[in-house]
Amino acid sequence: MCLCDYTFSMHEQSIAQAIIEEAQKHGVVKKIIVECGDLGHLPAIEMKSVLEKITPWEIEVIQKKAVVKCEKCSFVGEPNILQQLHDQNVFACPKCEEMFPEILEGGDILLKEVSVDE
Repeated sequence: MCLCDYTFSMHEQSIAQAIIEEAQKHGVVKKIIVECGDLGHLPAIEMKSVLEKITPWEIEVIQKKAVVKCEKCSFVGEPNILQQLHDQNVFACPKCEEMFPEILEGGDILLKEVSVDE
């Protein structure tokens, strides 16, 4: 199925295509589980929508909470997400308001599981 048949951005298409290609390495795919971090390049709902429209597979998307570490005040925990734009997140330390603390978790989109026909 051609990715260009749908009205998704090139960025969405490239992320989806990478997940599809990786999943297909395991055989004839029936289902995939994808983990989308709160600070990933695409929100979980968008990732699920793209994959459902371009594959016949069952798609499960798990949203992973972000965890950050602030170098200024040593806070470790969920950031204050101020704005989520397409391929860009604006976030700060909720304790001292320092912008863009280090992301420890929840910054990626990961293929977690692939179920294939046997």
